[in-house]
This record gives sequence, structure tokens and C-alpha cells, in this order.
Amino acid sequence: MSSIGTADSVLTAWLRTLDAPGLGRVLAARPDAVAGPVPRSLGELAERLQRPGSVSAALHRVPLPGVQTAEALAALAGPVGADGLAVFLGVPLPDLEETLRVLAEHALVWPDGQGRLHMAAALRRMWPTPLGLGPGLEQLAGAKTSEELRTVLAVLGVGQPRSKAERLAAVVAHHSDPVKVRALADGAPAHVKTILEQHAGLEADDTKAGSARPPGRGQAVQWALERALLVRVPYGQEAPRMPAEVALALRGPDWCPSFTPKAPLPELVAVTAEEVEQEAAAAVTAFAGRAAAVLAECARRPPAQLKAGGLGARELARLAKATRTGEQTVRLVLEIAHTAGLLARSGDQVLASPAYDAWTEQEPAGQLVLLLRAWRRHEGTPSQFRDRDGKALPALDNPPCTGCRDARHSLLTAASQLPDGHGVRRTSELGPAVAWHRPLADRLPDDKTVFATLIGEAELLGVLARGTLSPLGEALLADDHDALLDAAGRLLPAASTTALIGGDLTAVAHGVPSTHLATVLNAYADQESANAATVWRFTPTSIRRALDAGHSARRIQDALAAITTAPLPQPLAYLITDTARTHGRIRLATAATVLHSTEPPLLAEIAAHRTLAKLGLRQIAPTVLISPSPLATTLTALREAGYAPVAENSDGTTRIERLPAQRAKTTRPPRHSRTAADDRSAIPTDLEGLTDLADRLLTAPAAPEPKPASEPVRRSTPGRSVVLEEFTGSTEDVIASYATRLSGSDIRQLAHAVDHDLSITIDYRAATGRHTTRTLSDLDLDPPHLYAWCHLRDDERCFTLARIQGVMPT
Repeated sequence: MSSIGTADSVLTAWLRTLDAPGLGRVLAARPDAVAGPVPRSLGELAERLQRPGSVSAALHRVPLPGVQTAEALAALAGPVGADGLAVFLGVPLPDLEETLRVLAEHALVWPDGQGRLHMAAALRRMWPTPLGLGPGLEQLAGAKTSEELRTVLAVLGVGQPRSKAERLAAVVAHHSDPVKVRALADGAPAHVKTILEQHAGLEADDTKAGSARPPGRGQAVQWALERALLVRVPYGQEAPRMPAEVALALRGPDWCPSFTPKAPLPELVAVTAEEVEQEAAAAVTAFAGRAAAVLAECARRPPAQLKAGGLGARELARLAKATRTGEQTVRLVLEIAHTAGLLARSGDQVLASPAYDAWTEQEPAGQLVLLLRAWRRHEGTPSQFRDRDGKALPALDNPPCTGCRDARHSLLTAASQLPDGHGVRRTSELGPAVAWHRPLADRLPDDKTVFATLIGEAELLGVLARGTLSPLGEALLADDHDALLDAAGRLLPAASTTALIGGDLTAVAHGVPSTHLATVLNAYADQESANAATVWRFTPTSIRRALDAGHSARRIQDALAAITTAPLPQPLAYLITDTARTHGRIRLATAATVLHSTEPPLLAEIAAHRTLAKLGLRQIAPTVLISPSPLATTLTALREAGYAPVAENSDGTTRIERLPAQRAKTTRPPRHSRTAADDRSAIPTDLEGLTDLADRLLTAPAAPEPKPASEPVRRSTPGRSVVLEEFTGSTEDVIASYATRLSGSDIRQLAHAVDHDLSITIDYRAATGRHTTRTLSDLDLDPPHLYAWCHLRDDERCFTLARIQGVMPT
């Protein structure tokens, strides 16, 4: 029986010893193991709990002492009692019990009937050299010949058994005694001690270590090989390896692995709830205004994507300049708005989706809640701008990062555990606490302090304020939509419906402007800033833009008067009147281009204008000029020269220059199907529902083996050049007949994904022998193949069922 199969049976036996609430807690900690279809027995559940991808995901949710304990167990390379593990870690057993409980609830480490601790087989493989230790002596020396083992025993001065197995056991027994190993090393020459210290993971003294290959290194290695302190792997290219027993002995009796039972406590300062809410309110008010401005700019002028995908530095700089917003905030808004479905890729552009129009009609609190929830589930660090090689990253094209989601949850958890009425003096000090709660979470290479970018995002969003969790952060951690909406409503003022228009030709809207207010002011003015208050400025260019769009001077004044409680300032009224008076004095008609006006001196001035000579203007009458240049070119050149012309239609009416709103046809990335979280047949996530499921599993019989598929009937399918096979059996039966490498549980999972249009993650071995992990959607079963949209390649791919090694819900 394989190690995985053995672990499955031991795990199944342990699961059977749990009561329904205890098993329910395991199901709550490992939701992917019970995603539809629901497992039919404890054996099938144990099989799912042993999946490498599931084990890895569970370990990423365990705090630092759990990871340290699991690595120590992997280093011991065999079942050990809790008391023996405590001795190895150098901690009292009571200090270890809570960590063992957490690991057991995640089904990563569990006890058997004799009290020995077992671990998931995949978990042991997560550390190739746990604690810096290699394999044990029995594994390393097992390939040696009987004569080689006899020579080692002779050098060690140990008696000579006759069989190879007895000789190997004698060597292992000798080296399992740390005192004998240390005595052997103490009697070695100085240059040999240096080599041994390096292999044992000890810090060698510079005066002893010397160069990377000191004189006599070959003789030193040979000395250690003759005594099995180092073992050379047969037929391998690797350097000699030190057995784990030898390394532990050389580290000494006082050495023990790191074990950090408590999270680091940063320096604290007293804060009041009022101070926290005040700072959070200022942050979310500023962010809400900036988010509205960035998304409005995207709706007006959709940013162009790079050929390779995503928004490059030029578009990001344009959005930042147009909205007077920092590039970090622009990235943050774009990423979480895309996750929320407000933006969508469409061809070579990023367009506002239909959901954006509905979003603009909501109150600021509702708008903020949607963005906060998108930030919480975003697969990456939204404001990350460089990859691990230091190259600039385009926005909306960052690779998914599950560890980043874990880090966000860890940040909220760490901040929630601060003493009441206190916050950290410097928010950067929360980074080590985040690393304690999620030690395997991904960290950005360009962060000057650990998780600095993540903490900065939380402060921008008002989730952190005064070094502690704000009411928004508390509701986000609890995943309570109603509480989140209530907190946002308290911290954010209602949308401003009026603006203060000053004589300096500015309009100021405090808080977040309403959609109508922003639409009016964006039509007649240029936005300058969006913080706690949004500022617009009226200029001749902005008024001309409104006149070009068909607005009259009277209509502009009436619209502005409706959004302010005071009369329009005289300077603004003069600006509107003067701009409107000069607007349209020049009339353009399409011929090549015809310019006509009722003012002959004005046309004579234009004809003599040196910068307009490139248009080839020629006066054919006192009130008419003609140009060989296209109308659009002539119109642009005249405006750049300071004139205010308008274009005419062929019937003499004024042409209205208004761009139609562009919207994406979909709110989701292309080819993105539902995940296990969307599956209606999935089990409940509340503890009570999980306890009921646990009770059913504890009383369920063993699951039946999959039945072989029925004989296929050949058929031809339109759209494919190959002949497909149609089976009379179920999808599960069909997959079972081809996917010979999959277990019964994996077969059920894949069949369920095919039948219910769910995304699925597979381990796949290509024809080249290379193993990859792929997330697939839009599954189309075509035995012996599976056609699907591959999110890794962003294209449709064909997968051979027989090459699928494992399956997990996405």
C-alpha cells in the first residue's frame, strides 16, 4: 500500500473517532473537501483531505506555530507521540496542545489509537529538507552494498554482522546515539570539522571555514564518507549528503527548532473609538471621491490595453493626471472595480460595464461596500506595481495570488486582536503580526517593510485607522454585509447634491458628489482634485466643450443655478456669456472644407494667420474661405490657434459633438464560468449545517466503486473535425473508463464540474512528462479528451483524460 493510501486509512480511522460537532469543525476548516458533490463516506472525505492542493491550501491558513510544528514532524520522519514532539521542540507539552488542536481541525496532523501523531502525506513532501535536514541514514545508506557497509563498521569499530540488513541496522543504531556521533566528530581533524559543521547547518567560524573549497576538502569529505557521517548518493550528481541523525547530533543537545507560540505584540498607543471613526471617515471619503473620478474617466475615455494585456504606464499616468489621483490609488481602484464587475475587458479597451451605471445610482455607502468586498476577495495585491524581477507590472494583468488573499485576512485578524482602546504606534509594525498569522502568505519584493503595500491599501480604504481596525474592518472581517453597509453609512456623508461655486471660477462639492452633480460639473468644468471635497474649475475650454456638445449659454447657466444655493458668481456668468458670444462666429461646412462667417475681417485674419498656412486656406468671398484639408483637421487647427469654430451638418444645422457612452457587453472576464462557490448543490457553510453533514458521514456506509462505462455509440458532432463517442452511462461512468489515474473521489468531482458547468483545477501531466496545474472552465467532455478554456494559457485547450493526475474544486 502506498504512503498516501496508508495515510488515508489512518485518517479515516481518526475521523471515525470524532463526534458530529468535531467533524463539523474539520469540514469548516477544509471547505474544498466537501464542495459538490458532497462526499458519500468518511473514506472519500479522507481521500479529498489528502489531496496535495487541498493540503497546501490548508497549511497556508495555519498560523506560524502550526507551520513550525508540521515541519518538525516532517523532519522526524515517522509517527511520534505528542510528548516526544514537545521534547524535540523544547517546549512544555501544554504549550503545544493548542497548536496540535488547530492542526487536527485542519486534518493536517492527527493522533492514532496509540497516541502517535500522523501527518498528511502531501504535507510531508512540502519540505524537501525540513529544518535543513536530509533523509535518514537508513534511506541514504540503503543503496550501499554489503561490503561497503562492512567497511564502515570496521572503521567505526563495531562488530560485523553477516547480512546486509543486519549491517545496515548496526550502522543506523550506532549513528542514532548522539553521544557516539559527537565523539566521532570531536576526534576528526580540524578541516573535517569545518565540513561537518557546514553540512549540519551550523555557522562555521571564518577562520576555520576559509574559502569555499579549502585545501584538503577532498580528503575531509572522504574521511566523513568512510564513517557514514556523509553519504554519497549512488549514480547521482549531487554532493554527499548528511543523514538527519548525524546533523541533529552535531547540532548538540541544546539545539531545538524554532517555535513561536504567540504573535509579536507591537508598540501600542491609546486611541478612542471617536478618533478611529474620524480618521476612517476622512480616508473613505477621500477614497470614494477618487474612485468615482477614476471610474467616470474610464467611462468617458476607455483606456486602451497593451497588446500583451493590461493597462500600461502611459494609460495609468493619463488616468492619474486626469483625475488628480496618485498612481497607487488608480491601480487600486482599477483592480478592485474589475473584480467587482464595474470594468471589463472588451477587445483592446477596458470599458465600463452595465453594472457601473447601476453602481453610479447608489448612495456612496453602497458604492463603497461593493469596492471593499471586492478588495477582500481580490486575487492579488491590487496596488502592486513591480514583479519579483523588478519589472513594471501592467494593471489588470497581475497573476492570481491566493497567498495575497490570506495576507488580507491575516491583517484583519491581527488588527482585531489588539487590546481594546489601543492601536499600534506605527502601522508598519502590524507586518510581523500578519506574518505570524499567515507565515506562508506571499510578500511583495519591493516592500521596504513586510506587507507594507497591503497595510497601505487598508489605510487608503479606511479599513485601518489610528493603527487599529475601524468599524469597516470589523464588518469586513466578519463578512457581515449589513454591518458593513451600516458602518459605511455612518462614516460617509450622503451624496452631495449641491456645490459651492466661487468667484474664482471653481466649484466645490463636499464629500462624495451625487451622480447628477458630477455629470453636470464634468460637462461644464474640469475636475482638479477628489479628496474629502471634489473641486472643479471652469475655463473657456470647458465652456466651449459644452457649447460644442450642443448646450446653449442659457442652458449652462440654468443647469449650474440648479446645483447651487447661491446666485452664480458674476465672473462665471461673464465667462459663459463671452465664450458663447465668440462661439460659432466661424462656420465650417464640408466641401473640401468651407469656412464661412458674417464677419469678413475675422476671415481675413484667419486667412493671413501664419500657423494656419498648412491648411491651404483661400478666400473666395469676403465671407467664405475654402481649404483642401479635411473638416476635422481644419476644426482642430483653428481651435489650437485660439478660435472657437463650430461644424455644420450638410443641412446647415450645427453638428453636436457628443461621444456615445461605451459599455462592455459583459461584467465578467471572458470564458469565466462558475466556481464551486456558485454551485447550488454545494453544502451549507454555517456550522450547524456542517454538523448535520458530519452526522450523515459518520453513519454512512462505504462509497461504492465507480461502474465501468457502457459501450460507446459512434456519432459525429457538428463543429468538430473528429468523430466523438456517445455513452449511454453517466458522465461519471464515462470519465472512469478513461481517466485511469484518478481516484473515485476525483472522478466524481470532475463529472460534477462537467454536469454543472463549474470551474475545476487539475494536475496534468503533458506528453513531454511535465507536470502543471491548470484551472479550467467551459468544460466539454469528448472522450478520450476534455476540451476546456485554460486560464493559465488564456485559450481553449484539449486535455487527455488519461493524463489528468488529480482534481480539485476551484
